[in-house]
Amino acid sequence: MAQSLHLFALSVLLFSAHSLTATSTSHNHGLKSLHFSLYQHETINKTGYIVVNGVAGANLSQIALPFGTIFVFEDPMTITPNRTSKLVGIAEGTSVTSSLDGLTSISVAKITLRLKHHKGSISIVGGTHNVKPANHPVVGGTGDFLFVQGYVTSSPVDLSGLTVVYKIEFHLFWPPYADKYI
Repeated sequence: MAQSLHLFALSVLLFSAHSLTATSTSHNHGLKSLHFSLYQHETINKTGYIVVNGVAGANLSQIALPFGTIFVFEDPMTITPNRTSKLVGIAEGTSVTSSLDGLTSISVAKITLRLKHHKGSISIVGGTHNVKPANHPVVGGTGDFLFVQGYVTSSPVDLSGLTVVYKIEFHLFWPPYADKYI
């Protein structure tokens, strides 16, 4: 009995592993996709504000907010790291510092874009690290981004001064049925 149960479990495991391999090799074939980068400029007390101060802990610095801090933002997005470059979008949302060291937070944002061939918004949610790249899943979109899927990678570029700059890399995909609606 134990041997047949073991063989059954092994066959289920092998079948599952085969299914995962087959799915991952054909994941993005035939999907319309769009990949590009923009730069988010966040200026303390101008485009981003602390609305609730969290509980102060040890080792806090300019890049680490107290645990539980609620931060809201409405940041310009440009095509280069220079703030005076062409404005093509706005990132607005909120984050809550979720780690005791103050370096990570849970973020929710709507990114409204006015690109040459695409206009609309993308909604993202996920964990953000203040000094390391972080991936955020795309959970929705409007306009030309209706039904969009994918992820956005946020990477710090310049963390000095009152204005901090993040590189935002977009990795977007539309399912085949989206063409009928956009």
